[in-house]
Amino acid sequence: MQPFEYFGEIVGAGRDESLLADAEVSALITIHVSDSCMKFLKIIALSIALLTTMQAMQQPSAHTKGTPTGKPTGPLRPGEYWWKPQLSPSGPLMVLVSIPQQTMHVYRNGILIGRSTVSTGSKGHATPGGVFTILEKNREHYSKKYNNAPMPNMQRLTWTGIAMHSGNLPGYPASHGCIRLPFDFSQLLFSETSKGGTVVVGDGKTPVPYLASNPGLMLAPKDFTPAMLRPLADNDYDWKPERSSSGPITIVVSAADRALYVYRNGNPIGRAAVKIEGRGSLGDHVFSLLAGTTDRESSLAPGRAARRWMSVTSSGPSVPAEKIAARLRINPEFANKVYDTIEPGTTVIITDQPVVRSRGNSAILEG
Repeated sequence: MQPFEYFGEIVGAGRDESLLADAEVSALITIHVSDSCMKFLKIIALSIALLTTMQAMQQPSAHTKGTPTGKPTGPLRPGEYWWKPQLSPSGPLMVLVSIPQQTMHVYRNGILIGRSTVSTGSKGHATPGGVFTILEKNREHYSKKYNNAPMPNMQRLTWTGIAMHSGNLPGYPASHGCIRLPFDFSQLLFSETSKGGTVVVGDGKTPVPYLASNPGLMLAPKDFTPAMLRPLADNDYDWKPERSSSGPITIVVSAADRALYVYRNGNPIGRAAVKIEGRGSLGDHVFSLLAGTTDRESSLAPGRAARRWMSVTSSGPSVPAEKIAARLRINPEFANKVYDTIEPGTTVIITDQPVVRSRGNSAILEG
């Protein structure tokens, strides 16, 4: 595997001159009409875009607008959020809400793509814990129960009044049971979710799958066991593709963990110890697998042709995929297994950050 080498005559003789003149006039009329049609179509397209924008519900004055932050980890102040959907462009979406932490984490294909502060139910109006399905979505919604209160970007979780939507975030639970989001973040989330999507709410009391009080950069599997996080010796690896037989693949290489993780359709199917050679950090990069191979040999999978990768995004200077790959050493048997599994569209994330939470820092999964 090379998981990071990634990307005539118009008028005939003897024709009457008047016919030539007629042809020229007709051509001019055609060009004029085509021009007019194009302008008309552009005006219609612009009008539709403006109408769509106007139909989108405006931010109510009492709602928190939201402040983007560049940090996927660490504390968040009320209203702050982080959003990087390009880190995992395809796969199942999972939304995790932690009532004790007043935070939301959004995973796609098992990879964290967003997080935000929230405000859940106040005393006497507690937000219930459990696993919910998005039953209904409505960009412009007004509460029938609470004096026609505006609830932009509403995503209903129960038919008894629990939903996710834009609202005021004072820094503590303050709603009547709903999950309030910063207005800007509620728009971003609304655009990525779909009806039928899964939302897990952890209240610290109800045992629920997936959720930890302080989630990491990768989603905990349903059947999590401590053995899944056992320390890997040099050249060691785990490979269980049967955990998820199909779906998009995302690979994460963490310099901090000295490990490579493979997720398929939101489930971990493999990981391996990684040795990093050379000086300096790897940096933060995202690559996408292209079709075909190069004329070079893979530096990670002996005897195999290097794959072609395209750089999607980088934090700081862009570094060619092959340059990063040249610094990595993993078990060649594992590399070949991954090589045979990945397909065009596979995403590889390179990061200097740890992706598994420290066992001594809120690493205990609820349930």
